[in-house]
Amino acid sequence: MMAPMRWILTSSLCLAALLAVSAAPLPQGGGAPKNLKVLKPDDLRAAMRKATVGLGVRCDACHIDGDRASDENPKKVIARHMFELVRDVNSRFPDPAKEHVTCYTCHRGTLEPLTAPPPAAAPAEKKQ
Repeated sequence: MMAPMRWILTSSLCLAALLAVSAAPLPQGGGAPKNLKVLKPDDLRAAMRKATVGLGVRCDACHIDGDRASDENPKKVIARHMFELVRDVNSRFPDPAKEHVTCYTCHRGTLEPLTAPPPAAAPAEKKQ
């Protein structure tokens, strides 16, 4: 079984890629997005924008070019898990309507979030 942090990281990566899709135009002619399993059509565009910014990726990180509904890229499945994670975390706050965490909360614009602080810099020498 995958360790919780590893699952979160993997899911975050997929989530970011899925969000990247939001920057792409929706189908013309009033066609509804296909294969939505977590997001609602009205939330799709904003969620994709947040993922692209939060992970610093583009649509093709999770989607197959020309077929955004395809689940062929495993990162798209991970992204779905991450959307569920973000929704779950936000629902546990006293005001569940307010957005408390996003992809950016952990990823800070990078595909892989830090799981520990960076090494501390050596203290500066004191001048006398």
